Amino acid sequence: MRIPLHRAALPAGALALLIGAAVPAAAAPHPAPASHTLAPDTVFYVDPDSDAARQALTDLKQHDLAGARDMAKLASWPEAAWFTGGTPAEVEAQVRDLVRRAGRARAVPVLVAYDIPLRDCSQYSAGGAQSDADYRAWIDAFARGLGDSKAVVVLEPDGLANLPADCAPGADPAGEQTAGRLADLNHAVDALERQPNSVVYLDAGNSHWQSVGTAAQRLIDAGVGRAQGFSLNVSNYFATDRATRYGTWVSQCVWFATEGPDWARGHADWCASQYYSPAAPNDGQPGNAVDVEDPSSWHWTDQWFQQNVGSPSAGELAHFVVDTSRNGRGDWKPPAGKYSGDPQTWCNAPGSGIGDRPTADTGVPLADAYLWVKTVGQSDGQCNRGGPGGTVDPEYGVVDPAAGAWWPEQAASLVENASPALAFNTARRH
Repeated sequence: MRIPLHRAALPAGALALLIGAAVPAAAAPHPAPASHTLAPDTVFYVDPDSDAARQALTDLKQHDLAGARDMAKLASWPEAAWFTGGTPAEVEAQVRDLVRRAGRARAVPVLVAYDIPLRDCSQYSAGGAQSDADYRAWIDAFARGLGDSKAVVVLEPDGLANLPADCAPGADPAGEQTAGRLADLNHAVDALERQPNSVVYLDAGNSHWQSVGTAAQRLIDAGVGRAQGFSLNVSNYFATDRATRYGTWVSQCVWFATEGPDWARGHADWCASQYYSPAAPNDGQPGNAVDVEDPSSWHWTDQWFQQNVGSPSAGELAHFVVDTSRNGRGDWKPPAGKYSGDPQTWCNAPGSGIGDRPTADTGVPLADAYLWVKTVGQSDGQCNRGGPGGTVDPEYGVVDPAAGAWWPEQAASLVENASPALAFNTARRH
């Protein structure tokens, strides 16, 4: 995950040498409506001092014109800004600075709040606040920094999909840490939603992690009913169509367990999922059960929701956003038998490419936006594909950079493999 760096601004007009006339001037956007729904023509903020922008200058100085142009293309697109720690005063000042810069650019920034205690089960992206009280002071300051600026907030990636009780067998036996996590997230939702123009999405993991019912119940417990909705696929690789289908089910399951028929109240665990559907015959015959790896079998889950949820309007359901920063080629699967341990398919997946461009015009009723939440080109951590005691990643033949570190070679590969092919962003604001 990204660790923010304090850096000097780029030389004025430096990227223009690379971009040239590819990015025409644009008219000022119409003011966004005073609501918590993103307008389809929302323009997201592009940081002129991004990792990709700096890499473009480095490549240019080294006379790598093709590389410089690729990085300039990448730098023209909006990405989320990660806030991962610091004192309350520091995060308040940093958030306020970002939203003011975005406001001057007439654009909407995407911010990630990532400081929950026991973050990432103390693994690759270990860190976070030292206590629940410290976290609440931090997130309150984060919210103050937003003020009345329009902003999208992705709240605590993996914070619900990987609760303290999930960290290891026997972890959190009394449930105190998990209860604290849920209380912290409820506090965060309320603090952020008090800001008049914040659009808040609790993170819910991805389509290959928790079942629909488990994800829905955790979102309910964390206060999703008081937020705009939830985020999916953050820092992961699963295809957009899978994510939107899963997200639609999760949203419908939240409604089923909270607003549905009386017999369904409190029973998100009854929802069909990407793993199982009571609507399927489940008789062992090919195609007669749901398979998480085979979306063609997911019609059984669609059928269950049609039978038990019907068609609530989009206004009655939680909405979601999808991280498409690296899912252009879908998830990576190593050859069968290549690794005896965990192949860490989520970690610096080889051969991946950038996916759908950031937009609030998705064409999917419940999908408010496709966003680049994970910074394209930043490492997931030092992966070893389950090798005992090894630190070298056998997929790359090197020790991967630490989580959040810029990795130029990976950035270049993600651009090269982008699907659709990456072009300059012509909708950016200056």
